[in-house]
Amino acid sequence: MALIGTIRKNSWLLIIFIGMGLALFIITSMFVGNQIPFLDSQNTAGSIDGQEIQWSEFLNAEEALKGSGDIYAQRNAIWNFFIEDAIVQKQAKALGFSVSDVELQELQFGNNLSPIISARFTDPATRQVDRNQLNQIKNALESGDINPGYLQFWNHQKKEIIKEKLQSRMNTLVSKSIFTPTWMVEQNHSDQTQTASIEFVKIPFDEIDNADVTVTDSDLAAYLADNKKRYYQDEQTRKLDYIVFDVVATKDDTTAIRNEMSDLARNFQLSKDDTTFVDANAGTMDPRYISRDEVEKGRGGALTAGLIDAAFSANIGDVVGPIVEGNQMKIAKIVDSRVMPDSATSRHILINANSPQAFAAAEKTIDSLKNLLERGVANFDSLAVKFSQDPGSSAKGGLYENIAVNAFVPAYNDIIFFKGDIGKLYSVRSSYGVHLIEPISRKYADSDNKTERVKVSVISKTIVPSDITQESIAAVAQEFMANNRNLADFTQSANDQGLNIETTTPLKANDYALNILGTGATSRDIIRWAYTGKTSTGDVAPEVYEYQDPVEYYTSKYVVIGLKSITEAGNPSAASIADEIRPLVLNQKKAEVIKSRITSQNLSAIASSFSTKVDTAATVTFNSSFIPNMGNEPEVIATAFNQEPNSVSDPIIGNTGVYIVKLNSKSAVTGPSNIPTLRKQSTQSTQSQIAGSLLQSMKKNAEIKDLRSKFY
Repeated sequence: MALIGTIRKNSWLLIIFIGMGLALFIITSMFVGNQIPFLDSQNTAGSIDGQEIQWSEFLNAEEALKGSGDIYAQRNAIWNFFIEDAIVQKQAKALGFSVSDVELQELQFGNNLSPIISARFTDPATRQVDRNQLNQIKNALESGDINPGYLQFWNHQKKEIIKEKLQSRMNTLVSKSIFTPTWMVEQNHSDQTQTASIEFVKIPFDEIDNADVTVTDSDLAAYLADNKKRYYQDEQTRKLDYIVFDVVATKDDTTAIRNEMSDLARNFQLSKDDTTFVDANAGTMDPRYISRDEVEKGRGGALTAGLIDAAFSANIGDVVGPIVEGNQMKIAKIVDSRVMPDSATSRHILINANSPQAFAAAEKTIDSLKNLLERGVANFDSLAVKFSQDPGSSAKGGLYENIAVNAFVPAYNDIIFFKGDIGKLYSVRSSYGVHLIEPISRKYADSDNKTERVKVSVISKTIVPSDITQESIAAVAQEFMANNRNLADFTQSANDQGLNIETTTPLKANDYALNILGTGATSRDIIRWAYTGKTSTGDVAPEVYEYQDPVEYYTSKYVVIGLKSITEAGNPSAASIADEIRPLVLNQKKAEVIKSRITSQNLSAIASSFSTKVDTAATVTFNSSFIPNMGNEPEVIATAFNQEPNSVSDPIIGNTGVYIVKLNSKSAVTGPSNIPTLRKQSTQSTQSQIAGSLLQSMKKNAEIKDLRSKFY
């Protein structure tokens, strides 16, 4: 009632409300079927040359292509597709390129499949396109009887196919226009074939102590002025300082796990059903017999180096451990122990099987063959050639000679080394199918020093920090964050406590990886905080970020973050990238000191004065990318080739030091004998780069606005 009374007294308010409603109605009517401009901007994920990408479009593509990998990497790939598709479609329209419905059908299901279809629908086993699967999809699409989610994927895939085809046509168009003129052919030939023999002295920058040179702000500014293009950036970047508080298991944590494993060992010793016990405790039953030598060479499987002494001194049925190996606490039960020959010769017939029905049929065939052999109405060699499906031995009558222990699957291995009698026939199953095996002979490498082997079952538990330990580290990190609310205090406290401060590489608003911290939701949250509107240089994040161990899923790291710097798009200031360019400027200053100390052109004298040596390099070409004891130093090579024989260069500032070069000799330049062939090779080399560089060039010339950081 009070509100009605107020409106009666202020009738002008009613007029305004009615007017606003009519205006909204009119505006809505104007944009029926379209986005309302001031609402649309809230749903815009970005734009490419003015073409807006709606967030809903992006989500639909993400849903269509959802996979099991890194979600942020997938999102980045989807965004790159939107960029490339928009650019390709725009250029294709200007060129008059298109893909018709008939051609699209051919690319999806015809004889000239798109590379995208070929890649996604090739059977890894046969390496052939699965035509049956494609035909089923085609029929489902035509009948409308297809899963909506798969239809969404297929519709997006159509866009990918069209983009790939249009892009391929553009690449072909540009490739066909490539021509290498004769002068370039001759120059390339000279750069690749003319050789030089040189001597050089390298004086590393480290010859000058950092304390002997001073880098000023004006030095940094001068360096940046000379290298503007190198440091120009298309968008703003930010750097973060961060401290990692690692969560490591304490002695008490290790003791608690040791007690747990000791109890488990006692129960394992008493167990009558090892298979069930091992399965229940996520252990490993290794079916092989392992020697000490195999363990020492890293081929012991579940029997690792930490268990070796205990395993070979225990009795059958004993449980050894717990022992600590790396971050694992282990116990092992000795299932069997025996001295075995080092090699065996056998022959077999294999009938492949991969299903219950196939195994039953294979066993029936093997039984029939065994019956023929035992009755003496057939010989093993001929049956193996005719029936065995093992390509490694069938042509040799099924024979395998002097095979080492564990070279074959356990079922086969055990028969030929100790279970089977020489000359008798045995039928066994393996993962390959059913074998008919005849052990022929066994051999010891050293009859006086026979090899002992053991079979073990191993149960391991990762030594992880307890909840109490995780909480205590969390409290330390939380206290550090609470007491240091700006980067100056953050840095001072870290130095006082001996904590290591890490600095990220320059981060863009949509990045999702943080140095050693890796990718994932936490890294993305940190970058989002860095780009929050209220975050300023010197701020410390108001929360401690947690990283989980990817295997054991406990909190393995607590991270405190501060915003170190903001570098705006365009040409950065020297101050904003000082940390990045200071080492380079420092080397330049050292180079000037080194140059000032070189007073001779005698290489031996120069080398002696700097405690280095004279190196030589023969058959150096102008195109040489790496020279021993020099590295990748193109300016040094270019200087050498521009010298006269027996002349010594002035000091050259290279990538890793200062060089003085003497040209001993240079081979004569000989013209190419077959210019058409070399022209073709050079042209093909350039054409091969088109696919990777043309689209990148178009992307550089496009106006791209990436607004995804508003949403995730």
